[in-house]
Amino acid sequence: MGEQRPDHFRIAVIGAGFGGIGAAIKLKQSGIDDFVVIERESGIGGTWWANTYPGCQCDIPSHLYSFSFAPNPNWTRTYAPQAEIQRYLADVAAREGILPHVRFGCELYSADWDDSAGLWRLETSGGEVTAERVIAAPGPLAEAQVPAVTGLDSFRGEVFHTARWNHDRDLAGRRVAVIGTGASAIQAVPRIQPEVERLTLFQRTPPWVLPHGERPITAVERFAYRRLPALQRIVRAGIYWSREALVPALVHRPALTKVIERIARRHIASQVADPALRERLTPDYTIGCKRILPSNDWYPAITQPNVDIVFGGLTEVRPEGVVGPDGELHEVDTIIFATGFHVTDMPLAKLVRGREGRTLAELWQGSPQAYRGVTMAGFPNMFWLVGPNTGLGHNSIVFMIEAQLAYVMDALRTAEAVGATRIEVRPEAQSAYNERLQARMPGTVWNSGGCASWYIDENGRNSTIWPDFTWRFWTENRRFDPANYTLLSHI
Repeated sequence: MGEQRPDHFRIAVIGAGFGGIGAAIKLKQSGIDDFVVIERESGIGGTWWANTYPGCQCDIPSHLYSFSFAPNPNWTRTYAPQAEIQRYLADVAAREGILPHVRFGCELYSADWDDSAGLWRLETSGGEVTAERVIAAPGPLAEAQVPAVTGLDSFRGEVFHTARWNHDRDLAGRRVAVIGTGASAIQAVPRIQPEVERLTLFQRTPPWVLPHGERPITAVERFAYRRLPALQRIVRAGIYWSREALVPALVHRPALTKVIERIARRHIASQVADPALRERLTPDYTIGCKRILPSNDWYPAITQPNVDIVFGGLTEVRPEGVVGPDGELHEVDTIIFATGFHVTDMPLAKLVRGREGRTLAELWQGSPQAYRGVTMAGFPNMFWLVGPNTGLGHNSIVFMIEAQLAYVMDALRTAEAVGATRIEVRPEAQSAYNERLQARMPGTVWNSGGCASWYIDENGRNSTIWPDFTWRFWTENRRFDPANYTLLSHI
């Protein structure tokens, strides 16, 4: 028998979250059916499939955290819970005929550009796939980050990350350590605190917390949105522009965030009676430097009698418990890491090899960069969604994904029109773009706010955030700009 030929597609999409499903829908709408979506999980949703911890919820309003071309009049809350977002994505994918294109349980091992053949070779757990073009949508919140802690392997109890919540572990009556006080801890801790015997919370840096305006959406409202779609579009627009109003403070004049800080200070003052504890729970950096977190039950939960707060990072794990900077042993039987994700050191970058045989990680050397957050010199026919410097600290990432999809689809149309088999951004265009981008960073709250955040990479460079209005990103990416690319019509 001869060697089996790999499955070949015109386009391979990596990931079935908002980016991958959005790409698949746009491909189908443009008349392209020759594509495959590679998804390592067993269902649609990306981060909203993986993260199922108690209280998991979006901190962007529901009406804005959805595709503009697929509004959902049936959201039950103004800030959607995880299960509802996952169901929304799965429903949209089914309605648009995407599911037959998805290979579930198919993990990507490597993606190599074959220069002689002019195509990408993808090694997956389901066999080899080749594709003329690749749209990578791995998502920045895809790979859970567990810090290397001395003695972790010796722990006799249960260990898991919020992004891989162990629902088989009944926490009732348990002694639990939660490591971290970021977005997932803010949501999970108030849900588990009432049922555990003892909760030990490790806080390295306190977050700024604002009152949460979350509420149920009434049946009357949902009826109105179904009957009058324009009404929901108006609500969405109002939410969008209210979020954009934060940009002058976050980007140009961080001192303006004092107004928001006063709200946060009043919030903690109303919920934490002990002045000494309140001081230790109040950040010393400018609000907005780290992601601002909304919650009405965080402070009430962590000030309960069955909660101990360790101020400082986890320094050691022993078979019977955890140790903080003061050397005290806290006996626990469960450790939950709420320590975020690999964002600036995205694992996919280690799996992708370009035209010169080097991986993206080798080229980036700790500081991811791309042209418009979408294309990289040396990686022909590859497009990234939510790539470097397309993240946000104030608005909906789905909006940014749609802007990038418009750019990618126009690039594909342009290549088709001129008969180009290869599209590759010019190195000088990529360099100039990133120089302009980074020149705007120093004065922003993310760089000057006095905090250490996951927005900043290992070299001290902000390679995550888009430092401007999102409408400007949309405007700049409405059209593909072939002058900044090399388009070849031969192999």
